[in-house]
Amino acid sequence: MIEITALSHKTLFIDHLTIGEGRTFLIGENGGGKTTLLRLLSGIEEPESGSVRIDGLLPRLIDTGWVNEYPDKSLLFSNVFDEIASPLRFQKVPCLVVLNRVNEIVEQLAIRHLLDRPVRELSGGERVLVAVAAALINRPELVLLDEYDSHLDNACCRQIDGAIAVAGSRYVIRSTQQMDTAATGDTVIVLHKGQVVASGSPHDVFCGLKGTPFYPRSWRESACS
Repeated sequence: MIEITALSHKTLFIDHLTIGEGRTFLIGENGGGKTTLLRLLSGIEEPESGSVRIDGLLPRLIDTGWVNEYPDKSLLFSNVFDEIASPLRFQKVPCLVVLNRVNEIVEQLAIRHLLDRPVRELSGGERVLVAVAAALINRPELVLLDEYDSHLDNACCRQIDGAIAVAGSRYVIRSTQQMDTAATGDTVIVLHKGQVVASGSPHDVFCGLKGTPFYPRSWRESACS
């Protein structure tokens, strides 16, 4: 269980929020606090006041895969293979294990053809796929994805969803502007001006948003009639 209590950080204010295992989507207008919340959950930032705990532990103690909305900000190495392998190499995993795991993840994401490419030559979408591969390679407990789907077509998004499922991470938390995608999750959290205004199942949350821009297009005929 993820538990956030008495949190105050930048423009984000959350009195109490719990997030269970499974696939959670963060939605809301730009500037509402989605990225800030993801950065707190990742341990990249620490709260000015209040607490964030993941299974009772500080975020920095949890094995986490992180994908930035702008992958150039998180890619560290000049070569694709080195970028994908880096999380395991930092953990001093044996070379053969690293090689086998890289081969597995590039097959899952259909990016084997990128392995020998310099990162600087990749398109924006290819960089996202490489960042996702690096985030998933060590099968983390927690996966955080910040609107990466804005760079990709539906086919690539489906490949990523499949790779995430294979990784078996207990918590997958994504921000997105795609309401139909968010409707497929286990939990939806709505952020508005730094506060949580709704949290629950997709049905419960989206039925309260009918008539707003945040209502899934595929639901407009029947889901909440």
